[in-house]
Amino acid sequence: MNKVKFIYNPYSGENSIANNIDKVIKAHQKRGYTIIPYRISMQFGIAQAFEDLDEDYKYILIAGGDGTVDNIVNYMKNNEIDLPIAILPTGTANDFAKFIKMPLDVDKACKQILNSKVKEVDIGKINDKYFINVASMGLFTDVSQKTDINVKNTIGKLAYYLKGLEQIPNFRKLSFKVKSKDNEFDGDIYLMLVFNGQTAGNLNFAYKALIDDGLLDVIIIKASNPVDIIGLLFDMFNGNHLDRSSSLVYFKTDELTIESNENIVTDIDGEKGPDFPLKITCIKHGLKVLGVK
Repeated sequence: MNKVKFIYNPYSGENSIANNIDKVIKAHQKRGYTIIPYRISMQFGIAQAFEDLDEDYKYILIAGGDGTVDNIVNYMKNNEIDLPIAILPTGTANDFAKFIKMPLDVDKACKQILNSKVKEVDIGKINDKYFINVASMGLFTDVSQKTDINVKNTIGKLAYYLKGLEQIPNFRKLSFKVKSKDNEFDGDIYLMLVFNGQTAGNLNFAYKALIDDGLLDVIIIKASNPVDIIGLLFDMFNGNHLDRSSSLVYFKTDELTIESNENIVTDIDGEKGPDFPLKITCIKHGLKVLGVK
């Protein structure tokens, strides 16, 4: 028997997956797969989804956003479960799914997954946690923790931006020490992003990132005068910010360390990350994924 464990978060995004479960089952039945669904909730966690895992399972199908995918991947990595994953992007933030060009339409996404071959892609690790898309720290990085879940699900990405705008009057310099094999930075920043993917909040920040080069793309927005920051923001919206240097540091690396005494949270794909100091690494070809284009 060819089985697929289908783990879905009914609260992701606008609860859209609940109305599309039959489409998922139908598409897989046509290809000879038996879908074994598991619904994540406060009462039933991810660990229980894997209790019946055996050699008949061919891959793990995940319906949810980046945070849901992260949580499942972390459980799989920590328990040495080496099955491929596939993603149905149904969350508020689907940046990694966008990176691998997964359609939002469930029928199209299932077709793309079922017609694909397994691809080994990179995955990031920050201290003892894995991440698929981006680790961030500085301005806006606690937006996800501060935004009410009901607001997120009701107005989606707009909730992040509205909450982020509230922070603008509180801009302050943050002291960071960053070190990689070939680069060092010791100074004040506003924001730092370490990408395994390309986008954050649907904005294409790390447009030079590749999915399987074994490198993370590091972006540091330095604390500078408002005129320079406005110019940098303009470049970001026009997609050419990585080619300027006055207010931004950009480099690729497979490993870096970050030290800071600032009392701020770190963020991993919308979920709270570990405390400083941080060691961040790229695990080349560390994750098997279906549906990648």
